[in-house]
Amino acid sequence: MPAWYRWRNDTLVLQIAVIPGAKRDEIAGLHGPAVKVRLRAPPVDGKANAQLIAFLADLLHTPRSRISLLSGLTSRTKIVAIDAPVSIPSSFAEFGLRRE
Repeated sequence: MPAWYRWRNDTLVLQIAVIPGAKRDEIAGLHGPAVKVRLRAPPVDGKANAQLIAFLADLLHTPRSRISLLSGLTSRTKIVAIDAPVSIPSSFAEFGLRRE
């Protein structure tokens, strides 16, 4: 299993390297033990964190209320938990993410 994700029962836990202030929101590959996510939002006043949650909710077709930031509130490296994601997008699957 790749180091950037793990399953805890039905909860998907992701290690994410956030690149704020990008031209568009996107999955941009792997960065060491994390998946790299570029976000348009700036890294001020929690805007990048809010945009990350919104981006993941859209990507995984999962309500925002089921996504929580476990660590990395002020860091570019974040640990995010997604409770029962509805779908796994091809952009994650190409980096080895599979349901257990």
